[in-house]
Amino acid sequence: MSALYDRDTARWAEEQARLLRQRAELANNDALDWLHLAEEIEAVVASEKREVRSRLALIVQHLLKWQYQPDLRSRSWRATLHVQRRDLLAVLEDSPSLRPFAASVLPASFAHGRHDAEQETGLLHLPTDCPWTIAQVLDHEFWPGGE
Repeated sequence: MSALYDRDTARWAEEQARLLRQRAELANNDALDWLHLAEEIEAVVASEKREVRSRLALIVQHLLKWQYQPDLRSRSWRATLHVQRRDLLAVLEDSPSLRPFAASVLPASFAHGRHDAEQETGLLHLPTDCPWTIAQVLDHEFWPGGE
């Protein structure tokens, strides 16, 4: 089982929580709080999912600013994109089972990032649907509208 932990922390946590819940049904002592242990392990996965959503929203916010405000592009925006992409890729490397999750929440994360970009910049008429794939959003070489 530790091999799974080394390959995919999120999948491991989900499996451990499932096994703890199974064990809780069979346990006949109160020494361990099996159900709360399972909930805490599930909370680890929930936290990683929140991080994926949050980082995606910030990345798309900056990609929108990059594309629609080319005259204001800065080293700061570039650095934010680099750091957020790097850190999100690290989460996905630790928990590869979250890659499909990242792709599935990209539309909602785009909506949040779009809203934040509009609030920050006053830009109107940004696309309502994400124009990029998850691969593009995560790609350090992808710069909409050019570098």
